[in-house]
Amino acid sequence: MVDIKRIVYHFLGIFDAVRTINERYKHPRIQMTPMVRISLLMLRLYLAFIIIILIYKFISIAIVK
Repeated sequence: MVDIKRIVYHFLGIFDAVRTINERYKHPRIQMTPMVRISLLMLRLYLAFIIIILIYKFISIAIVK
């Protein structure tokens, strides 16, 4: 039988590790030029666009069938 508590504690441990890593690298250690900031913003927007397309495709396939 699956031990739910072990699974939950395992995932909580992973989330704690991610929080620790995110806290450590919260502030950049290098200076970024405006062009780098713009490039990173464009990459974020592109990623959001791709995710929206994937969700739309999933929904459209799920509705058709």
